[in-house]
Amino acid sequence: MSSNHPVRVIAVTGGKGGVGKTNVSVNLSLALAALRRRVVLMDADLGLANVDVLLGLDVKYSIADVLDGSRSLREVLVNGPGGIKVVPASSGVQQLVQLSNHEHAALIHAFSDISDQLDVLVVDTAAGISDMVVNFVRASQEVLVVVCDEPSSITDAYALMKLLNTEHGVSRFRVIANMTRSAKEGRMLFEKLNTVCERFLDATMSYLGHVPFDENVRKSVQARKPLLETAPNSKAALAVKELAKKVDEWPLPGGPRGHLEFFIERLLASSSADTLV
Repeated sequence: MSSNHPVRVIAVTGGKGGVGKTNVSVNLSLALAALRRRVVLMDADLGLANVDVLLGLDVKYSIADVLDGSRSLREVLVNGPGGIKVVPASSGVQQLVQLSNHEHAALIHAFSDISDQLDVLVVDTAAGISDMVVNFVRASQEVLVVVCDEPSSITDAYALMKLLNTEHGVSRFRVIANMTRSAKEGRMLFEKLNTVCERFLDATMSYLGHVPFDENVRKSVQARKPLLETAPNSKAALAVKELAKKVDEWPLPGGPRGHLEFFIERLLASSSADTLV
């Protein structure tokens, strides 16, 4: 059964590992929930599930149980902090391309079943530019690229955007500069990336903002709790809250693209296409 309730689907990605992408995903989800949005955070790192670890959650089931029909998505959803819900990943499901037609249908039905109960789906992708990452990102409505002040971060982020733009038609990216030493550094990181993209890609980039380096982030990871819970008034937490306000002001997608089923169908269509290559 299709829903007419629009759901904002945001993929958080970054090209390389170590840029703080999952921390951004987790805390942005909490900040959006604090704005009274019903948020589901999907751990899309199917090879190395880590959202539940970062949040200290006790996970019994995962997306694998939805695919084999043993559990509904409602049963798999875990209550996270701040009112968010989490779809745990499973290291047992390496590729969506391996799913049968029955499992494809089960996944679409599972997300259709919960679409009236959420406003935002945040998809935390794996690191790198694998087919899996590309499929999740191209199926999403909004693409948030997290970068930090390392040459490899800019290089890898550009490689991901180039692939998404030239081969899959993704034409809009939003950038977050993470672990910055100043607002100026964040802006410079964006400009560096934007200069290359303007020259070589047919895509528009916009700067969402920066999250400053903050020792409290490391402490929150060690405590297995989100930063917005352990240090809600820290520099980084306040910055994420500002980012969430901007995200919340983006216009909601209209038409079929605004439905959660559209995201899942696009995701599975992308995965099926990969098997034909």
